[in-house]
Amino acid sequence: MNSPKHEILSVEKQAIIDSKDFDQFLNDIIHDWLKTLTFLVISLVPLFFILDYFIVPKELLKQVGIYRLIATLIVIAQYFIIKTTRPTQFSLIHGYIVSIVVGGVIVLMTVDLGGFDSSYYAGLNLVIIGVNLLLPWRAVHSAFNSMIIIVMYVMLNQYSNHQPVSPVLINNLFFLSATSIIAVSINYVKHLLIKKEFYLMCELKTARDSIWSEMELAKRIQTALLPNRQKIKGYDIAATMLPAKEVGGDYYDIIESGHGNKWVTIGDVSGHGLDSGLIMMMAQTSILSKVGNNGYCNPSDILCAVNEVLRENLSRLGSDHYMTMMALRLSKSNITVAGKHQDLLIYRAASNRIETVTVPGTWLGITDNIKSNLVDVNITLDNGDIVLLFTDGITEAVNKAGEMYGQEQLEQVLNKYAHLPVVKMRDKIISDVMAFQEEQNDDITLVVIKK
Repeated sequence: MNSPKHEILSVEKQAIIDSKDFDQFLNDIIHDWLKTLTFLVISLVPLFFILDYFIVPKELLKQVGIYRLIATLIVIAQYFIIKTTRPTQFSLIHGYIVSIVVGGVIVLMTVDLGGFDSSYYAGLNLVIIGVNLLLPWRAVHSAFNSMIIIVMYVMLNQYSNHQPVSPVLINNLFFLSATSIIAVSINYVKHLLIKKEFYLMCELKTARDSIWSEMELAKRIQTALLPNRQKIKGYDIAATMLPAKEVGGDYYDIIESGHGNKWVTIGDVSGHGLDSGLIMMMAQTSILSKVGNNGYCNPSDILCAVNEVLRENLSRLGSDHYMTMMALRLSKSNITVAGKHQDLLIYRAASNRIETVTVPGTWLGITDNIKSNLVDVNITLDNGDIVLLFTDGITEAVNKAGEMYGQEQLEQVLNKYAHLPVVKMRDKIISDVMAFQEEQNDDITLVVIKK
């Protein structure tokens, strides 16, 4: 079995470090935990005066209180220094200062209360444990910090009381050393875990950046596949698609084939995201293939071809997605429409009214043969008439009150801006929807066609 150290080295080799290095990462953690450490000292050092009240002789109580007061004031100053400064490689010095100040107070109390015979030495164990376990510094600092406390304890008591080496001192040193060894060992393992966590975070960031780059690439591909054509002879067209995520499941296209046929298509894959965007691109490819290879075909023929491709590919993917789609063939005086999608909104310029057309049909990708479910609907258009195509990201947009935008409001906005050029009309409708909704939860697509 590999040791933790070998595991760390393995992770280090794999990780690509493109953020702050581990030392700075460690400094940040130490700096944050120093705030906790100093706050605990500020709280506990005065609190232990309650114990002093019952144990310390009355004549020494004032002196002990002064020790604790000085230590508390020093650590309060430390707390504000730590809170108002940035982490650096010198931040850990505050850990040593806390140990020396608090440990020094306890050592002075043992000097006054009987030297090595004083039971107050036990407080040094708390200092060793508290400082070394709260601060995630390296094991060498734990060892050196513990050594400072033990040396202070021995030297000050030896110098002040001239006590000889005794079984009591050996006993006390044994327990202080054991506490130090435990603290150093725990800190060593903890430091390895922190180091491993850091490099795993770096790996995660690298993976996230890679995924993000792939998502950005997919988004650019999808955007590049949107039609540049915004005009077909006899019609002005303006369209837009706003994905809810990086990659959307909405689709539209404006096609003029080599045979002279003019097409507008719009669709919506269930859900949104990368898989929906992939299905959208499958649909687009099959439509372009069908339109390019046939001199004349009905919209229903287009949809049957797309359905065959989606059924085959979705089966291979094991996906349960489906797609709504509408195909429009444009001619001089009319359009032919097929496909189950949102209602078709037609603004009649002559009468200044909105006409709603519901086209029967079925979703794509659900069943193999959909020919019998499709109907080609012919609609006559006059000059100035406007056809509005949209996905449910518009009508199902929700405001803060939980109300949906709805088709009725869309009809009102269409009627309001029907006098504008198609590009401005598109922008006005989209602006109205975006101002209405609290946040975008679905892909939004809008196509405006003016005869």
